[in-house]
Amino acid sequence: MSEANLASSASAGDGCGAPAGGVSMSAATGSQAVVEGRVTREGAPVSTGYARLLGTGDEFVAEVPLGDDGGFRFFAAPGSWTLRVLAPNGLRAERSVQADHGHVTKVDVSL
Repeated sequence: MSEANLASSASAGDGCGAPAGGVSMSAATGSQAVVEGRVTREGAPVSTGYARLLGTGDEFVAEVPLGDDGGFRFFAAPGSWTLRVLAPNGLRAERSVQADHGHVTKVDVSL
């Protein structure tokens, strides 16, 4: 979903149309490359919004809604990625991440 479509699908009350969702933060990685973390604002979980995984040149790869605890998880190919978080009221953050086979890359984001 483009950022323009994301904005147009937002509810009038919070400025973000993200459904409740997310994933449990307890899965084992095995041989997978995993990028996971939590999104917070002033210490509280941000449960409405999206985490987006971008490849080289901001190429869209995947997007997940944040969980009730602000959590997100991606199973990614090994390599360099950009994590972009979009939340209500125009809140946004980006982090560069490196994913490796058999490892969980933790990326906690404070908005």
